[in-house]
Amino acid sequence: MNTLASSELVTAGWILVIVYAAVILFFVIRGALRTRSIADYALGSVTFSPVAVGLAMAASMTSAATFIINPGFVALYGISGVISMGIALPVAALVSLVILTKGFRAMGSAVKAQTMAQWMGAVYKSRGYTLFFAFLSLLLITFIVLICVGLTKVLASVLNLNELYVCVGIVVFVFGYMMFGGANSMVYTNVVQAVLMVVVAIILLGSGYEHFSNGVHGFLDKLAAIDPSLTSVTNPESFLFRDNFESIFCQIVIGVAIVCQPHIITKSLLLKDAKDVNLYLVVGIIVQALFFLVVIAGLYARLTFPDLTINGSAIPVDGIMSAYVVQEFPVYVGLLVVMGLISAGLSTLEGLIQSVSITITSDIIGPLFGINSETRSVLINRLVIVVLALVTIVLTFDQLQNPNLSVGIFAQNGVYAYFSAAFVPVLFGMFLKRVPLIAPVAASLTSVAVHFAVYYGGLTSYMDAPVRNPGIAAALAILASVIVGLALYFSFRKPVPAEEMVTSNALKQPAVYEN
Repeated sequence: MNTLASSELVTAGWILVIVYAAVILFFVIRGALRTRSIADYALGSVTFSPVAVGLAMAASMTSAATFIINPGFVALYGISGVISMGIALPVAALVSLVILTKGFRAMGSAVKAQTMAQWMGAVYKSRGYTLFFAFLSLLLITFIVLICVGLTKVLASVLNLNELYVCVGIVVFVFGYMMFGGANSMVYTNVVQAVLMVVVAIILLGSGYEHFSNGVHGFLDKLAAIDPSLTSVTNPESFLFRDNFESIFCQIVIGVAIVCQPHIITKSLLLKDAKDVNLYLVVGIIVQALFFLVVIAGLYARLTFPDLTINGSAIPVDGIMSAYVVQEFPVYVGLLVVMGLISAGLSTLEGLIQSVSITITSDIIGPLFGINSETRSVLINRLVIVVLALVTIVLTFDQLQNPNLSVGIFAQNGVYAYFSAAFVPVLFGMFLKRVPLIAPVAASLTSVAVHFAVYYGGLTSYMDAPVRNPGIAAALAILASVIVGLALYFSFRKPVPAEEMVTSNALKQPAVYEN
């Protein structure tokens, strides 16, 4: 499949990669000159507009999964994938984003948290809880691997190169510049990436217009002619969308909790003024909703490759969109689309590298080894990024060679476990008062235990399949953690302090005026 691109496309692709890399490096150098401490790296020292931060949030919330991997699932399983990944999860996620953002930003600014782990520890006044979430954040490496696989598939298809060489090149370049830029450069690069992604999302969504010559029904008839299950609301033959519980209910539960990822929810901390939050959310939600709809392009890819083969070889799920772009678009339009796909991956990859490295440096290495020096912290953070890069290369190449249907399954298993554990502590920390520490801690431990027990233990009939759906495990884990958390909250809730009771009673008393 790596000989699909024409020589003209390969040459133009190299020019594109060089120019794109130069633009990114320009913003990185500009940001690095303003990064003087680990705090600058985490939250930036520049005042960003809410529009810029909103675009950055949408770009970082949208990853290679949205533009490259998920459309592959839709091409494989049809309309059921669109309903699940393009409607159910996005609606829940965007509503959750609105509800959680304001509370998290207000508390995050008050406690001066740079990471999700620090926020947890500060809100619940527990260093041990900070350390627990710091180690739990290592699960996000699975998401980094997913993005690297997606980017490798795209560039290897366009440049006709061996996937291992492309994988190493991507990791060295991106991890290399993330050693220096941090938040100051990331917002700028994310804005450039988001604008490109908007253009490419429109191109991809419009690329199948000829299939609608006989209307929507004609479009669905074409899909049904390939396989009738492609047009059904659920797809019993799939491993992800077998019934409404799996494809809709579980996705709604996951969508509500998915916002509790550090590279998403902490974006609001870049806003210096609380008045900017509304505009930030409006911009972010409109752009993000457009990005979620890109999975529809997977249906166009299936019509292009009815039997999901090319030149007699089966197309892997993770390579379907790359093949579609190379096959369907003329050279220069194709290059623009490739830029958008690269942007979709890099925007989230940068945020993940930043949040995971900062967490390891500030919340694991710092406390355990007593390192408080800002200069040493910046140096250690760069060394941490080097180690992360090596781990990423090994895991990415393994997923390129031996995927379990798709790297998406591998990534979901890790990422879903993380934000399932984070959901109850974030929710309780923002909306409940006098929360006993045992409630969020037990909820987090319950979530992790249930998630991995269901997935690896093969619990429930949904897990009795060659490919297990992490979404089922995560949804059950979230529900279990909410039940445990609420039960312990009401059982061990701290009494109202005497001062609060006095103040409360005073407010209820009628005013007494002197003559």
